[in-house]
Amino acid sequence: MIFGLFGKKNSNTAIVARQYDLLTTAARRPYLYTDLDVPDTVMGRFEMLSASLILYFRRTRSSERAGQEIAQEIIDAFFEDVDHSIRELGVGDVGVPKRMKKLAAMFYGRLESYAAALESKDRDVLAAALKRNFHPQTEDPSLSMQGLADYLLAAEAQLALQGEDVVETGRIDLPQAQG
Repeated sequence: MIFGLFGKKNSNTAIVARQYDLLTTAARRPYLYTDLDVPDTVMGRFEMLSASLILYFRRTRSSERAGQEIAQEIIDAFFEDVDHSIRELGVGDVGVPKRMKKLAAMFYGRLESYAAALESKDRDVLAAALKRNFHPQTEDPSLSMQGLADYLLAAEAQLALQGEDVVETGRIDLPQAQG
């Protein structure tokens, strides 16, 4: 991805790049796709990265100013990355803004629904929201997102233990999924 796309100059660039890389790498861990029913598709990867970013934002919401600034720059980097990916998939310049608006609405909707379930630590509500978003075309009652819900709840608990020094240096990493 291209940081500084709009000519931004600040000292957080390396921190943001490092943190965004950690979050995208965590969202692409094979276990999530092979064992936790995350679809290995463009939208499945968008959904998993969105969930990872939501955990990150929930951790940084109580951070000092530097942590919150970095979090905002990470959301900017995320949407720059999404824009770039849409263009790589062949969407023309005319269609990009419409797609971006739709994906932004999806992201913020997930932020709201996942945050409510994570706040109450409600595994079933979180699993239902994950199933609705990760598998929107499926009515299969045997498909469960309980494993992913458990992972996200455990990851959030572990992220809460991360110190401000880790936040401010862009070194927050999601834990490995347990087998």
